[in-house]
Amino acid sequence: MILYPKYYCKKVTDIDIEFLKKYNINGLILDVDNTLIDFDWNIIEGAKEWCENLKSKGIKFVIVSNTNKTKKVEKVSKYLDIEYVYKACKPLSKGLKKGKEILNMNYENIATVGDQIFTDVIGGNRLNMFSILVEPIAKKDIWITMIKRPIEKLVIKKYNKSLEK
Repeated sequence: MILYPKYYCKKVTDIDIEFLKKYNINGLILDVDNTLIDFDWNIIEGAKEWCENLKSKGIKFVIVSNTNKTKKVEKVSKYLDIEYVYKACKPLSKGLKKGKEILNMNYENIATVGDQIFTDVIGGNRLNMFSILVEPIAKKDIWITMIKRPIEKLVIKKYNKSLEK
């Protein structure tokens, strides 16, 4: 189902090299808001070390964010030393395709990682990428995302039930 991620975990730093190699993933497209940073632009603990560790094992990264706040994305991009795309319009393919071009690899070798079903998961699934959903790192969200969260909770509940079968 297009709404279901291929994998669901607590946070980005839970994704390790063994998991990525198991699914033949060589590139990660990362969301920013509530995936790498909270509402106040604080970067999650351990993000830099996690990113550097995976880079040393050959994993490539790019940030693809729907935000129109360049300074916010640049802050994270510089801190993690990875390129970025902003105003991505996820789940539309425009920004994700730019991310793919930066990574310079096939869609099936790329995972999208983000905290939202209706942007990150659907966007990745539409392009046959491996979609990874993470829990939002903070409760505070922009208003449009807050509206979608209750619906996402229902989808996640159904997704978890489907895994039990």
